[in-house]
Amino acid sequence: MRVILTGGGTGGHIYPALAIAKGLLARDAETQILYVGIKDGMEARLVPEAGIEFVGVSGKGLPRRLSPDTIKVLGKSLKALWETKTILRQFHPDLVIGTGGYVSGPVVLTASLFNIPTLLHEQNALPGITNRVLARFVRRVMVTFPESISHFGALKKLELVGLPVRAEIGKVTREVGAKKFGLRAERLTLLVTGGSRGALTINKAMITVLEHLAQRTDIQVIWATGQMTYSQTIEELQKRGITWQRPGWRVLEYLSDMPEALACADLYIGRAGAASLAELMVAGIPSVLIPYPYAAENHQEHNAQALVQAGAAQIILDSECNGERLWKEVDGLISQPKLLATMGAAARKLAQPQALTKIVDLCREIAWH
Repeated sequence: MRVILTGGGTGGHIYPALAIAKGLLARDAETQILYVGIKDGMEARLVPEAGIEFVGVSGKGLPRRLSPDTIKVLGKSLKALWETKTILRQFHPDLVIGTGGYVSGPVVLTASLFNIPTLLHEQNALPGITNRVLARFVRRVMVTFPESISHFGALKKLELVGLPVRAEIGKVTREVGAKKFGLRAERLTLLVTGGSRGALTINKAMITVLEHLAQRTDIQVIWATGQMTYSQTIEELQKRGITWQRPGWRVLEYLSDMPEALACADLYIGRAGAASLAELMVAGIPSVLIPYPYAAENHQEHNAQALVQAGAAQIILDSECNGERLWKEVDGLISQPKLLATMGAAARKLAQPQALTKIVDLCREIAWH
């Protein structure tokens, strides 16, 4: 089987595509995969690093407002259509899969016009503009959240499959996870992260939370501040006289051992990207979500609300997040172990641990029929 994958602009579109690529190859090592992305996009670096063949096309996201740049962008999009046509003729794919982002537009659209079987995967509760438009042309649309179904017109095309997560998620024991960080497995543990770069709003609020927890040796913390904000955060902790290097706290620049961190976590505090939430659901971790307010079409807030409505999370808007507000939410949860357990169970009910299997099955079905 010959497959073209396309998606870009953010890791939220790229990593699911790479997961699908690995799933297809695991099922059949003879599968040939080509990833089509923007020449200077994140995918141009991440895809070859993952060992997948990559080819770049022209393209750029449309500006939110009409401007002289709009004409330039439209010109690049037309050029991308022509470049895609050449790629399709040379590669002869049996299937084209789009995971979102503006590069999916010309690639999936051109493939559908050539009557090549096409699929979409939508990661967020609120679908992006590109996928909402493309849904009219593709054979099937795979979604992560039930809430996104109502935003697509062609309901017969919709398949609830979930979002692929790392195989280790949910399989590491609490004891192994705690040992990885030198923590006590029997103690309640908070896991805090704002992503690889960091989230200043969350970090500022967490400093106040640590002030409240300074005398609580029964509460452990794993906090990844992010690479861009680590030094600033440490300086502020020192300025406030908070001893952050202590046995039960791990204040890190970057968290590379997420499966282990989730395994020993009792409460997650962080953003509401689709990939992070999919991992929380598989691991069955309750959460306090602070959606990134500048995500396209505010989709993180929609993601968070899906978990809130299921009883798996609480939400604080970024504009309303400060130290005392975050502490109030955290204190209210850690003082109610039964509520945490109920929320964790609700998160697990939302999980789609077989997401990758479902996606690969559907890919093979659409390609051969």
